[in-house]
Amino acid sequence: MRKVHILVEGQTEETFIKSLIQPHLYSFNIFLNPVIITTKKTKSGKKFKGGIISYQKVKNELEKLLKDSSAIAITTMIDYYGLPDDFPGYSSVYNGNCYEIIAYLTEKFREDLNHPRFLPFITLHEFEAFLFVSPFEIDQRFPDISIINELAKISNNFTSPEEINDGQNTHPSARIKLLINRYKKVVDGVVIAQKIGLEKIRAKCNHFNQWLEQLEQL
Repeated sequence: MRKVHILVEGQTEETFIKSLIQPHLYSFNIFLNPVIITTKKTKSGKKFKGGIISYQKVKNELEKLLKDSSAIAITTMIDYYGLPDDFPGYSSVYNGNCYEIIAYLTEKFREDLNHPRFLPFITLHEFEAFLFVSPFEIDQRFPDISIINELAKISNNFTSPEEINDGQNTHPSARIKLLINRYKKVVDGVVIAQKIGLEKIRAKCNHFNQWLEQLEQL
């Protein structure tokens, strides 16, 4: 079994990987090991994990993981939405569609780490985009409220759920929270993703699928 470390933003991504992606990659003889970003460490040694405060924190974590020569690759799952402004290429990114922008930032990310075993991935635009693959499954998670029409309207306005992001109040998780104020990312988000299933997510999220194909081919 070949080992691949993946640096992730938080518990939601960690659980998503362990429940959907990790089992899938077993059949390719790959063990995907999620590592949550450490955002703070106290003098007593206690670590706080989750979220991205600065790019330097991300880089420090990746450089530590790259020292593990037993891993055949190091990859990431971090959100494009909310990237810190010190991220490579962030200040020089040009106007373009979301796929062109993410390709540019990903390449700058790769160049900054400059390591042959580094395989960067930035989620478009955040984890909740995967949930809009099936508005039905979001609705089914909250059977006491009827939101299927609103969810479907959002989904139908975009060619792919990965394109859902119009601003601070309209990125995927904000749209869900507006309709379901008790939505909890760590619990509800992962359960909904599990109900949808990896194959359906791959079919509608090409950027995500391309990354997964790269992992399969390692």
